[in-house]
Amino acid sequence: MRGGSRWESGRVVYFRAVNLKPDFLMRCLLAFFGVALGLALPASSLLAQTAAPSAELQLKTGLLAAPAESRAAATVYGFNEKNETMLLRQGTNDLVCLADNPGQKGFSVACFHKDLLPFMQRGWKLKEEGKNPAQVMEIREKEVKAKKWKMPKQPTSLTVYSAKDEDFDAAAGEVKNANFRYVVYIPYATAASTGLPLKPEAPGMPWIMDPGTHRAHIMINPPAGK
Repeated sequence: MRGGSRWESGRVVYFRAVNLKPDFLMRCLLAFFGVALGLALPASSLLAQTAAPSAELQLKTGLLAAPAESRAAATVYGFNEKNETMLLRQGTNDLVCLADNPGQKGFSVACFHKDLLPFMQRGWKLKEEGKNPAQVMEIREKEVKAKKWKMPKQPTSLTVYSAKDEDFDAAAGEVKNANFRYVVYIPYATAASTGLPLKPEAPGMPWIMDPGTHRAHIMINPPAGK
């Protein structure tokens, strides 16, 4: 066969046809379709391929967002090899903690009042089903209004402890340069009912997010390092 030509970036590129063995062609095709399949998988499937840390390590790091005096009796959830939430330890106090999700960028653990568990578990489930944040918000809002499950009547808190990937030693379960974030859920609260602004006017100043919804909450973001 004779060589041919094609246009590439405004230049003529010459190539020579060669005879390829069938087994080589097959390997190339398999490799191509393997890559194509990987690109076509939903994010939830790709995350499921991330190896989960041991239960011991997840317990250790998951409790970092909890007050020291509450850690021994707190309930802790973590993640299995399919990146699904699972109960690691049933506690006896009012605190529930969630270990770091190994399929997400950065390090982030959280602890919250047990009355928020139905709200949290519904969100975990919807996320595992591939729903995006907007869809999760819409579905939970409709379900609460339909009284399929309840949000706490009283204000309830959540604490997040997070750091960058480079500041988390996953093998040892050690974290440095981490920061706290505090949330207080008050369903259907508004700026008018709380007197809080819709955005912080200064570093660390409390403000209200998602006002007028089931997940209305006060946000407090202390300056980094504080």
